[in-house]
Amino acid sequence: MRIVRLGQGVDRTGQLDPAAIERTRAALAEYRALIDKHQIHRIRMVATSATRDASNAEDFRQMVIATLGQPPEVISGTEEAALSFAGAVADLPTGPDYLIVDIGGGSTEFVRGQRSKSVDIGCVRLTERHLHSDPPRPEELALALRDISAAVHEGLAVTGSQGAQLVGLAGSVTTTAAIALGLPAYDRDRIHHSVLSLDDVERVVTRLSTMDHEQRAAIPVMHPGRVDVIIAGATILCEIMRISGLPTVTVSEHDILDGIAASITGA
Repeated sequence: MRIVRLGQGVDRTGQLDPAAIERTRAALAEYRALIDKHQIHRIRMVATSATRDASNAEDFRQMVIATLGQPPEVISGTEEAALSFAGAVADLPTGPDYLIVDIGGGSTEFVRGQRSKSVDIGCVRLTERHLHSDPPRPEELALALRDISAAVHEGLAVTGSQGAQLVGLAGSVTTTAAIALGLPAYDRDRIHHSVLSLDDVERVVTRLSTMDHEQRAAIPVMHPGRVDVIIAGATILCEIMRISGLPTVTVSEHDILDGIAASITGA
């Protein structure tokens, strides 16, 4: 897995940053070499929120074709939600009414059965929009909370939450879980299907919000690519729980990547 931060600056400029495109190109070149080495013949390259919003998406598309040998699929928020749902529930017990929330860099997907909504809040987008100080100032956090609250209400207006079991996906959620669990190192098996209370998540948000970049980077479970955006990501999760009234979240390491893989393997 490579964190390439493709959405860097998109919320502010409306364009993909050349440096972000280059980071993505380098990752795809590495993947292309692995694809050739293992003689892979079925590939699906999916692009999400950042490329939906970018005015220079064609530059990105041409780079992907040149590097990977095929164009990217720029999927809608609805399809993004469906793929996330498919990946998340594949190994969950059948029967419960799951509300899946996938907190990405540029958007968050809410999906419950056939109902889904993609909203434009993500850990990168909100960090770049509001959280400019290190650690962020109270007024910056308040502005971020304002945007998060409006978007969460928008998402839940479509899916509802009453009677649902909340399941959280993606790096902001799994990193929040790893911190809440006090893990000495990132442990996928310990994190997968762990259950966090609202109090657990609130404690993580409070702790992170008072730490500077160096202190957050020193947390053993923190990926370097997530240090500067984890406050926004954890806060989004916290507000989803608070506004939905759902007291716990089940954390899943299975997400949109698993849904994409299953879509081409027939799993």
